[in-house]
Amino acid sequence: MSEVICDLPPELMAVLRELGEPAPMVKECVVIELYRRGLLSSGKASELLGMDRAAFIHYSRRLGIPFFRMTGDEWEEEARHAQELDLS
Repeated sequence: MSEVICDLPPELMAVLRELGEPAPMVKECVVIELYRRGLLSSGKASELLGMDRAAFIHYSRRLGIPFFRMTGDEWEEEARHAQELDLS
């Protein structure tokens, strides 16, 4: 595993230490943010955090990160495709 060293303000380190061990929390924050940006799949993010994929999806949803990232127009198009398939 690779190691990254970064300078964090003392105030941030104090908050992280109050919550527990800083390194795992920083790792989780990075993984969650990369997933939120669409740079990691839910499968890869769950693997990196040592979680079951379904548990990760539920956890990220509680953080306000949607599993499906589609616009209203995209949802409507998907519904039209589903109706076309149902009619055939």
